Amino acid sequence: MTLLDRLKQLVTPQAPALNGMRLGPDHQEANPLMLQFFTWNSRHPTLSWWRHFEEEIPRLAALGFTQVWLPPPNKAANAKDGRGYDAYDLWDLGEFNQKGSVSTRWGTREEFLSACRTAKEHNLDIIIDAVLNHKLGGDRPETFKAIPVNEKNRLKAEGKSREIEGWTAFDFTGRNGTYSTFRWNHSHFSGLDWDHKTRTKAIYRIDGPGHKGWSKNVDKELGNYDYLLGVDIDHRHPAVQEDLLNWGSWILQTTGAVGFRLDAIKHIDSKFLSSWITHVKNASSKPRMLAVAEYWSGDVKLILPYVRAFKGQAAFFDVPLHMNFHHASVHYSRYDLRTVMDNSLAKLKPRDAVTFVDNHDTVEGQSLESWISATFKAQAYSIILLRDEGYPCVFYGDLYKNAECSDDATINNLEKLIRARQSFAYGPLHDYPHDRNCVGFVRMGDDKHGGCAVILSNREDRDDSFVHTIRMNVGRRHGGSTFKSFMTEGGQVEIDADGWGSFSCFPNTVQVWVGES
Repeated sequence: MTLLDRLKQLVTPQAPALNGMRLGPDHQEANPLMLQFFTWNSRHPTLSWWRHFEEEIPRLAALGFTQVWLPPPNKAANAKDGRGYDAYDLWDLGEFNQKGSVSTRWGTREEFLSACRTAKEHNLDIIIDAVLNHKLGGDRPETFKAIPVNEKNRLKAEGKSREIEGWTAFDFTGRNGTYSTFRWNHSHFSGLDWDHKTRTKAIYRIDGPGHKGWSKNVDKELGNYDYLLGVDIDHRHPAVQEDLLNWGSWILQTTGAVGFRLDAIKHIDSKFLSSWITHVKNASSKPRMLAVAEYWSGDVKLILPYVRAFKGQAAFFDVPLHMNFHHASVHYSRYDLRTVMDNSLAKLKPRDAVTFVDNHDTVEGQSLESWISATFKAQAYSIILLRDEGYPCVFYGDLYKNAECSDDATINNLEKLIRARQSFAYGPLHDYPHDRNCVGFVRMGDDKHGGCAVILSNREDRDDSFVHTIRMNVGRRHGGSTFKSFMTEGGQVEIDADGWGSFSCFPNTVQVWVGES
């Protein structure tokens, strides 16, 4: 690269990630929409999860979903019950008898690939959940040197280098070299949290020849956040890089998937992950490959440096917006709705943001519990589905009945809001921040869609006669027409010649208003 090329890079604005990514079938005119098709405790009473998904594909396509993020398809350390985040063998999709089972929690490889083929037939893209940070379930222990480190400051040693035993040998004898002949050992990892020799649980940094310590290209939380759980993969090792690079293109080619959800990226060497994305794009001939990264922090200031570092190669889940929703749901009318978009990725970098309301980790009792209660769920979904900032992802737990977290009213409201997104939520966005407990916005529509007016409230009010009203403009082309309520039946608003109307909603609800035509 010449000096001129480098200078051009410095002055050329970074293209937003979503602008260069596939968000649905080519020539798709309707708004794109992603679905996370699982909860943490997902089970179907009679079908494997993959068969359940395959049966739901026609309905999902008809609803307007363009992409589905599926749970990790790889063999877990706990093969029958593990979700795949306890990653044992990325190359085993439920095909080999390993860890006590051929199938994964979700089903067999055959069932998985059948569902992928059916999804493609219905123009529904598959997103693979890639767990590249760590491994669990080693086949046998090895002896090596390691240094115990402080749990709150991983850069601080808590003792001298010592000999420990760790479950760091991954032989994959059940797979026996199919797809990949790579075998893992302690030289391919940087840390772990168990000394089998002394039965001691502590965080150890692996020491000795060939080991470089923690990666420097990770989050600075706890001094250095390279280590998360299990045995921590050293992404600087050439053999590790080769295997993970090969897996990335292989999984896309095998499944026909179009991209990845990248798990726990604050713990992964960012330089490696950036090169991994580039390599997989090129090797699989998918220049518009979707990559959405999970960097879990409610502080947008911590996410923005990662957005800049990845230079448009990865979009990011908008955790700060989710946390705003959570705060709104627990503070009720004390929360100022006019601030709900503040300090969110959707507001600051809308085309780098994948927005969501809840996911498998935020459910009550889970590791990142921050559940949005049913009293604010519809309002939150109206924001991510009907505004134009970010690319929204709907949660299975909110769309389907389930024993873990479902709510009948939420399911009903969400289906209506998805239909409103597909039919009306187009064109420029105009905001009407009425007061702390009631805000509105208008999508002005385009040549093919009439647009909509949206009003939402978080007011706690037992007075059944109280109604919020905001005067909003839907455009002169609607002058003299009537708008009707979409979330409930019977409401009407007359639009004057200049496009103005007085739109209403009841306390603690959301209403969508659309043209009668």
